[in-house]
Amino acid sequence: MSTLMRRIAIAVAAPTLTFSLAACGSLSGSESGSDARPTRGNDLTVGLLLPETANTRYEKFDYPIIKEKVAALTGKQGKVEYANADADASRQVGQMQRMIDNKVDVILLDAVDSHAIADMVQKAKDAGIPVIAYDRLSEGPIDAYISFDNELVGEVQGRSLIEALGPKASISDKIVMINGSPTDPNAKQFKEGALSQLGGKVTIAKSYDTKDWKPENAQANMAQALASLGKDNIAAVYSANDGMAAGVIKAFKDVGVTDLPVITGQDAELEAVQRIVAGEQYMSVYKPYPTEAETAAQMAVAKVQGKDIQFDSLTRDRVSSPTHHDIPAQLVSVVALTQKNIQSTVVADKIYKFEDICTPKYQASCTALGLVRQ
Repeated sequence: MSTLMRRIAIAVAAPTLTFSLAACGSLSGSESGSDARPTRGNDLTVGLLLPETANTRYEKFDYPIIKEKVAALTGKQGKVEYANADADASRQVGQMQRMIDNKVDVILLDAVDSHAIADMVQKAKDAGIPVIAYDRLSEGPIDAYISFDNELVGEVQGRSLIEALGPKASISDKIVMINGSPTDPNAKQFKEGALSQLGGKVTIAKSYDTKDWKPENAQANMAQALASLGKDNIAAVYSANDGMAAGVIKAFKDVGVTDLPVITGQDAELEAVQRIVAGEQYMSVYKPYPTEAETAAQMAVAKVQGKDIQFDSLTRDRVSSPTHHDIPAQLVSVVALTQKNIQSTVVADKIYKFEDICTPKYQASCTALGLVRQ
C-alpha cells in the first residue's frame, strides 16, 4: 500500500466511518471507443475460484454478485465459470488447471493457499490468461488485486476491543487471539493491524493461528486457552472472523460461562449480526461485498476487452506480494459493526432485511436497540 493510502486509511479507521470510493472516482472509469483497445467482445468467460464454504459470504454474496455484474457488463453474453475449493489447496490447483484447459478469458482467484497456487498463476500467464487476485493476495505474476484494506480491518478490530474494555483497560487484562489461517496472507495483515492497536495496552496471553479458518478449530483453540488461563481470567477475545467467533462462544458456554467477555469478528455474517444484537458478540467488521465483487467483475471485463483507461481507474493503489512488487490494486475500506450502527449499515445497505435479523428469538433485543424496517 502506498504511504499516502496508508495515511488516509488510518485516518478514517474510526468504527463508524467509511471511506467513499465514489468520491475518488475510482468506480466510474469509462472510455470511448478511441481509448479502448478491445481484445475480446462481450462473449467472454470469467473464471471464478473461491476458497471455501465455511464463511457464508462466498456463496451468498461474492459469486452471485460477480455473476450478475458480468452479465450486466456484457449484455448478458458473458458468463462465469465457478469453482469453490472448500478449503482444499490441491483441489483449487486442479480447478484452476481445468479453467486454463477450458481457455477462460480471465481468472478471478481467491486462493486457499497463496503460495501453493503460484505455479498455476504462472501457467495461466503462460497461456495468455490474466489473473486478478480477489480478496486474498496470491503469489505469482498476477495482473491486479482487489480486496479490502486488510491492515485496517485488524486495526478496527483491535481498536474496537480496547474501546469495549473501556477506560479501565490495562496491561493486566489478558487477551486471547484467535487468528486466521496461516496459509492466508490476509490473516497475517489482520493480525498485524490488530497488534498495532493492542500492543502495550493489554497482555496477549495466548495466540493461535487457526487452520482453514474453521469454527471447530477455533473452538478447540479457545478450549485450550480456557484450560490454561482459567475461564474467569480472560478479558477479551480477538477473533479474526465471525465463524471463528461462533466457535469461541461455544467454547465458553461449554465451560459454563454465560457472561461472555468482549469478542470480535469479521464479515458481518447474519448469525454474527444476531449475536451482536443479543450481546454475545461485541462487534464484527462490515465489508461492503457488493462494492468488492462488482469492482472485481469490472476489472475482469475491462482487462479482457483491453479497456486500459477503465482498468487503470479501478486499480489506482499498489501492493506487493512475496514474489512481485508494484501490483495494480484497489483497497476497499471497512466499518466496525456494533449494536449502534446495525440499522445504518447492513439494514440500510439491504445486506439483510429487518425480518432476517429480528426473528422471534431476537425480537425483544431488536426492539431494545430501536431497529426498524426500512
